[in-house]
Amino acid sequence: MLLNGRNFISTAKLAGTSKQLLRQFWCGTSAQMNLKGRDLLTLQNYTADELKYLLWMASDLKQRIKHKGEYLPLMQGKSLAMIFEKKSTRTRLSAETGFALLGGHPSFLTTQDIHLGTNESLTDTTRVLSSMTNAILARVYDHNDLDLMAKEATIPIINGLSDLYHPLQILADYLTLQEHFGGLKGLTVAWIGDGNNVLQSFMTSAAKLGMHLRIATPRGFEPDPRITKITEQNSKEYGTKLLLTTDPLEAAESANVLVTDTWISMGQEEEKEERLKAFQGYQITMQTAKSAASNWIFLHCLPRKPEEVDDEVFYSPRSLVFQEAENRKWTIMAVMVSLLTDYSPQLRKLTF
Repeated sequence: MLLNGRNFISTAKLAGTSKQLLRQFWCGTSAQMNLKGRDLLTLQNYTADELKYLLWMASDLKQRIKHKGEYLPLMQGKSLAMIFEKKSTRTRLSAETGFALLGGHPSFLTTQDIHLGTNESLTDTTRVLSSMTNAILARVYDHNDLDLMAKEATIPIINGLSDLYHPLQILADYLTLQEHFGGLKGLTVAWIGDGNNVLQSFMTSAAKLGMHLRIATPRGFEPDPRITKITEQNSKEYGTKLLLTTDPLEAAESANVLVTDTWISMGQEEEKEERLKAFQGYQITMQTAKSAASNWIFLHCLPRKPEEVDDEVFYSPRSLVFQEAENRKWTIMAVMVSLLTDYSPQLRKLTF
């Protein structure tokens, strides 16, 4: 969901700092990675192997905890600061319950609860939280705030949503697709809607996993052109296809995945009338699906409004939105475990 303008790209440093040092070694035929101490601000900062590792970790935790009923207190003795400038259902519940399920203590903080932005600077708040907690998950308006936090913090910073990216959501989407299709390589994802932060997280990661993107947005609501440039480079590097159009049916052509999001994000309420007019014809319906591949499925990060997708699609067996919502919990847990512990997945490595 887009919140503010699209006037900058994350400048957080990648490898090379002590926080983001990546060590990779081989054990038999399984690659084990140590992501401990890294930030997660955008999926653009993660390699294909690292993204696959996070999804493998999520599958492992889901299998062991949900299906086998095991108790894994991997976060015992650890605490998580959760800064939320915006309302949330899935991000809050998945992070809060997931961290607690792993034996840790989550602390939910809104701008009404702490001095952030009023009596205390973001720099000072970040430094204080670094001394009291083990990680900070922040859901913010301005992505630049996350870059500043990453610079000032001595602990991992996790993007719970910003105006540019929503990486935790896309990891959940990929896990859902992995579970449904048994692999990701070669899938075609059709995005029909706004050029917002959810789309931009798809754009900075899909090609790394061998997925093709077909994007339809109304004129004037395209994704950030600098992110589009990154996406074009990724598609060329990984040999995937990329289409940008204004025609929803063209985007849906032969797609395995139809996906959309809200047309009016928080902070855009004053634009409602203009946006509803601009997005006419973008509702996903069974008519849209006629252009898609025979095995098409539907995704939406929620909350959903009927103008974005009709009930026939949203509540159909083709819709995986509630499985997708649950997987937010397992992928967030995977991120926390990967960034804060030395635990390695016990489940057999996934085939992507």
